[in-house]
Amino acid sequence: MTAASLTLDLANPVSLRRVSSHGGSRRWVGHHGPSFLRLPKGLRCSRRAPARVLVPAAALTAVEEVGAVDRIASLSQVAAVLGTQWGDEGKGKLVDILARNFDVVARCQGGANAGHTIYNAEGKKFALHLVPSGILNEETLCIIGNGAVVHLPGLFQEIDGLESNGVSCEGRILVSDRAHLLFDFHQVVDGLREAELGNSLIGTTKRGIGPCYSSKVIRNGIRVCDLRHMDTFVQKLDTLMRDAASRFEGFKYNVDMLDKEVDSYKKFAERLDPFISDTVHVINESILQKKSILVEGGQATMLDIDFGTYPFVTSSSPSAGGICTGLGIAPRCLGDIIGVVKAYTTRVGSGPFPTEILGKNGDVLRVAGMEFGTTTGRPRRCGWLDIVALKYCCQINGFSSLNLTKLDVLSELSEIKLGISYRRKNDGEKVESFPADLHLMEQTQVDYEVLPGWQCDISSIRNYKDLPSMAHRYVERIEELVGVPIHYIGVGPGRDALIFK
Repeated sequence: MTAASLTLDLANPVSLRRVSSHGGSRRWVGHHGPSFLRLPKGLRCSRRAPARVLVPAAALTAVEEVGAVDRIASLSQVAAVLGTQWGDEGKGKLVDILARNFDVVARCQGGANAGHTIYNAEGKKFALHLVPSGILNEETLCIIGNGAVVHLPGLFQEIDGLESNGVSCEGRILVSDRAHLLFDFHQVVDGLREAELGNSLIGTTKRGIGPCYSSKVIRNGIRVCDLRHMDTFVQKLDTLMRDAASRFEGFKYNVDMLDKEVDSYKKFAERLDPFISDTVHVINESILQKKSILVEGGQATMLDIDFGTYPFVTSSSPSAGGICTGLGIAPRCLGDIIGVVKAYTTRVGSGPFPTEILGKNGDVLRVAGMEFGTTTGRPRRCGWLDIVALKYCCQINGFSSLNLTKLDVLSELSEIKLGISYRRKNDGEKVESFPADLHLMEQTQVDYEVLPGWQCDISSIRNYKDLPSMAHRYVERIEELVGVPIHYIGVGPGRDALIFK
């Protein structure tokens, strides 16, 4: 972001309102206007500093663009970033950028099937799965909430990878004592379940997410807090694994397997102990202390267990309701919810995809957008932006704004389509909302609106006004159709490749 132009009277102090804090720099908004100001290291202020202070004007330096400051500084104390499609929209990048202005970043649901790719200031790539995307920001506390399922070998592998790349995790990650543990055998069961379904397979990542949530719902799951009671942990794990063996003929279980798993988890329990916390208490105390909290969702609304394209969904609630149940935050505490939507649509695995582009035209988007799964490496199915599905997601979540990502991927196309409505193939009757009935979905065709492309590289543009007029038209047409403003536009993978509108 470029420095804003600012004129100050050096003889007079300036009244400032604190909007965030990070490292040696404290960020404030001055009474003269919404410019973003930075206090030098000699004028450190704690997060519990008064909301307004007087600072000599000569000590201030303008560092950020007004548009960026307006958007970030105006976010509510508890804000959230959620996916609006079938996942892979680029949520991690926005969380990483916003995290610099929040005290806490919390993951509310899902497991290691959610992969978030982010980049640090030097452009180094990090692929995160369980650890919240705020981890690259040194003063941010990262919380894995009770709604998540935790595979400890994977979590420690992720932490070790971060530490080896200079990212400190000590004292910066908390894991809810109410979160459920995902074991290796859950992953085995996941694969057996998919094989059992044959040609009707769901297309899971086979990371054991569904079987772990199944254990939770039928009430024989094991939680993080159970690691503190190894005497009863053994019995609970034995019951859990025997249940899996009785259900799946291909799952061979014996006492040696149990002993080996218990030995591993005794070591895991010792290592995890400093991370374990009553995160419901931590988050609600943070709210009382006026600390800012950013909630990070995994997957997306079209994969929601209730609202998605069931049964081709995940096993948790990646929509707004999952924030409350997955973290213990009261609904009245929620403020801004930002929906992240790709400028086109992608989906991994089986299930309905009304705007899918088949053949080599779909390959063009796949290659241009590098559409291969962060977690699995699987090629993603690609298609045009589905406005019907997006409006449906906006209704469910009540988004205050949208982040449109990967707009640059469309740059080479001479024309771009928007799927604006559905209608029945047999009689042409309009389908008023996104169908729950997959049989109806199969009988539905999409009506498209065709817009001209801009056919030039936009990846270096950082101001909305500098985008080509046809890109303006595309962005603003989406806003008109869904009735939600687009405040953030991604034009590349890097941290700086974001336009504030």
